[in-house]
Amino acid sequence: MPQCQICPRQCNLKEGQTGFCRARVCINNRIVPVNYGRITSLALDPIEKKPLYHFYPGSKILSLGSFGCNLRCPFCQNYQISMAGIEDVAQQQITPEELTALALKLAREPAGNLGVAFTYNEPFISYEFVRDCCVLLHQAGLKTVLVSNGHINREPLTELLPLIDAINIDLKGFTQDYYDYVGGSLECVKQTIATAFDKCHVEVTTLVVPTKNDSVEEMAAEAEWLAALSPEVPLHISRYFPRYKSEIPTTPLETIYRLRDTAQKYLKFVHVGNC
Repeated sequence: MPQCQICPRQCNLKEGQTGFCRARVCINNRIVPVNYGRITSLALDPIEKKPLYHFYPGSKILSLGSFGCNLRCPFCQNYQISMAGIEDVAQQQITPEELTALALKLAREPAGNLGVAFTYNEPFISYEFVRDCCVLLHQAGLKTVLVSNGHINREPLTELLPLIDAINIDLKGFTQDYYDYVGGSLECVKQTIATAFDKCHVEVTTLVVPTKNDSVEEMAAEAEWLAALSPEVPLHISRYFPRYKSEIPTTPLETIYRLRDTAQKYLKFVHVGNC
């Protein structure tokens, strides 16, 4: 039975069976992304929206997403696509060549375009599509960006990183208990951040959910760990609002600012979001 090697779940799939992420399927005894080139979202966004504040600030970037995710955050803001399968959401098909041509066309227009950001849902589960697009985008002189939960095994990550210029990684929290809540592995995400840090521009985002990951002690531990990589790793501390299956009340502003002040004891660049 083939085993998916993309993320720590390593789903063992029978012929025709779909993995946990709802995007990778066993076909002809091989595990392939059924969402290859299937796009649910496409927009020209400010680079700061990723959020990337220290990578070509003021630029626009063509941003696209597909469907599926290998985590199950109860508060997901993009749950309409991240929790969807191929039957659940409208899509349009695009090839790597078509995407590159569109990105180049936008780059020549007055607003400009830096390249392509793979975002909105988890891009690593579309691994082969991201890889094929990034090869062509680099050949065209464009930048490549990922916005990811960082839940990927070391080997596929290492193979892809030479094709990536910048990545924003969601560090959901800094305890395994919290990662049990969202369905993932803290150590895997820490490994992804540390591995990517040596290869491309990295920024980190933490969404603060009241009663779940909002303690000063947890933020201090997270910021101290990031600072050991470099005190100049940008950290975005983002305010939570109720979404999807979560009815936890909105994060108080004073919590966000208290955690910002905590992180600033270790890190040079700490930004607040959704405030």
